[in-house]
Amino acid sequence: MERKCHPLLRGGRRETRYSHGFSAAEMESLASVCEAILPPMEGQANNKAVPEEVAEIITERGFFESVILLRVVLAILSTRLGTLILCGTPCFADKWPFINKFSEMSLESREKVIQKWLRHCFFTPIRLAFVFVKFLALYVFFSQVGENLDNPTWEAMGYQVDSAENLPKDQKERPLQKGLVETIHENESTLVHFLKQKGLVVTENPEENIYKIKCDVVIVGSGSGGAVAAGVLAKSGKKVVVLEKGNYFHSTDYSSLEGPSMNQLYEQGGILTTLDGKIMMLAGSTVGGGSAVNWSACIKTPKLVLQEWAEDHKIPLFSSPQYLSAMDVVCQRIGVTDKCVKEGFQNQILRKGCEKLGLNVEVVGRNSSEDHFCGSCCFGCRTGNKQGADSTWLVDAVNSGAVIITGCRAERFILEKDIYGGRRGRKCLGVMAKSLNRSIRKALHIEAEVTISACGSLLTPPLMIASGLKNQHIGKNLHLHPVLMAWGHFPESDSELKGRIYEGGIITSINKVVSEDFNVRAIIETPAIGPGQFAALCPWQSRLDIKNRTLKYARTAHLFAMIRDRGSGEVKREGRISYKFDELDKENMKAGLRQALKILVAAGAVEVGTHRSDGQRIKCGGNSDEALDEFLGTLSVADGPKSMVEKWTTYCSAHQMGSCRMGRTEKEGAVDENGESWEAEGLFVCDASLLPGAVGVNPMITIQSTAYCISKKIAESMAKGLELQR
Repeated sequence: MERKCHPLLRGGRRETRYSHGFSAAEMESLASVCEAILPPMEGQANNKAVPEEVAEIITERGFFESVILLRVVLAILSTRLGTLILCGTPCFADKWPFINKFSEMSLESREKVIQKWLRHCFFTPIRLAFVFVKFLALYVFFSQVGENLDNPTWEAMGYQVDSAENLPKDQKERPLQKGLVETIHENESTLVHFLKQKGLVVTENPEENIYKIKCDVVIVGSGSGGAVAAGVLAKSGKKVVVLEKGNYFHSTDYSSLEGPSMNQLYEQGGILTTLDGKIMMLAGSTVGGGSAVNWSACIKTPKLVLQEWAEDHKIPLFSSPQYLSAMDVVCQRIGVTDKCVKEGFQNQILRKGCEKLGLNVEVVGRNSSEDHFCGSCCFGCRTGNKQGADSTWLVDAVNSGAVIITGCRAERFILEKDIYGGRRGRKCLGVMAKSLNRSIRKALHIEAEVTISACGSLLTPPLMIASGLKNQHIGKNLHLHPVLMAWGHFPESDSELKGRIYEGGIITSINKVVSEDFNVRAIIETPAIGPGQFAALCPWQSRLDIKNRTLKYARTAHLFAMIRDRGSGEVKREGRISYKFDELDKENMKAGLRQALKILVAAGAVEVGTHRSDGQRIKCGGNSDEALDEFLGTLSVADGPKSMVEKWTTYCSAHQMGSCRMGRTEKEGAVDENGESWEAEGLFVCDASLLPGAVGVNPMITIQSTAYCISKKIAESMAKGLELQR
């Protein structure tokens, strides 16, 4: 059968149908705010689609209370009296009625008012609302594409979409196709047909409005943990069903377009924050999960972390030969190499700066070939070179008869009282799920001997809580590896380093910030950052300032400081994430940010700075060491409303861990060291949420190695159960 085409193949542009529900008056205010924020870029006309898209994203992804607050403020600004209250004298006019509503104010006056709100507004909710609008307006403006799949600002920014000249010759092969059921393309009759065609037993129950599907193992989530479990258990002879909320994209489906790719490959379109807006989070939401869109860094679990988890948390797994062997198996399966033929611009800067400062630089292994020079793997690797879970473990699973059902959201686990008086009290019999395709109205009741939650640290806890589980650790102990970025501008004419920030392998080098007693305080790596993300994260001082910043995009290198956080957060409801920093974390982050700036200066940057809201930066040429030291002494990692009003910053996180952590007893963790729930027999967790704490480095190898050990134990247990039945 001919495979169907995903929207991403058609450029992934949103259809221009808006259902945001904003009133005409609210949209008039929002459009006037966006106009005062957006830079006057050549070739980019006043874009009327930006406020519509911003309103749509706010409605779809904003917190309910934030949406209400913003709409109220916009409604107030649509009136003269309301504008006077919020804006003061800048709204005065020379003619009757002598007071302008916000949209009638001059562009310059609106810009000054927004500057005041962002810098000096003591009513924090209003400030946060406009910070969100500022972020979205700039992100949409610089990432959206038109009919020609281009953005007029990109040429001025020196940005070109990765053309992926070395695409695979055979572009028809989709390695998961034979095990795939994509519900987005089906209706109820075709869905049943394809499920049966894949070897599943499917029965319809009209009274309960469900389809019942029988299998041996059902896995919710197809990322690093779920994919490994699927590969191992399917190879052991079990009939495995994998449920994935996202869709399947192969290398030939990807467009490398930032806006469409983020929208379709990431949780909440890549616009997901903690409740207080302090931390922006990236989490994959596609077949292969984070491994399909991550930055390829493959680092084994540090020995000190393994020792801590084994001794302090009393989890013997992490000191066992089985775990050490699993890391080798994982690295071999996903093709990890520490060789790199050519480093990209940002990694060259990291290496050069460290060498000049006498700092150690380590090579980072990647699950790709040594000549892989793709800087857009965060939008899906078009070359097919990166060996994510969708190209490795899930291929193993499908080749062994596993079925992957995409576009399908798990709603709850099916739990019943254990009539045999088992020590866990209840038994898990499978999962209830629904297709995101509205034409499929019947729910899927997937019955299985073993059920595995592998939908990640942000989604596993809400799913377990929605199923009625009560363990106190479910949803707590969430670690995020918070990140702050430093930037340095390297004009091409003044630098021996060639290239642009979006070219080359994303992470190929790493520097560790070490304390006097040789403890790692932070690590310094390089990010992938598209034009929209760049503009959205930049401090906004004025329309002209943001224009000047974006025109330097291609040669503005970024380094980020990442910490192994002692602080932690909570996620008990989907999308409602809270987090509290530890004071030591802030000090470590400051040390990391300081070292990142020093590296940029040593590498030859003419100007360096941070993303702090006051536009913190310093010109490097001609400044004395004392001036640089004084600048570094002003660094702060202000993290929210309690900070100084004019100085706040947004953290980022691409690693979420520990929210259903392993524990020696149910008082110490949500699951046991085998990953099984303390409350329900047959229900396992097999993703980053079961890790005892933060890893401190990119966690893909740790997640896959842990999942490998757990799924091996599950396979052995199921085999023993079968032998006993015989």
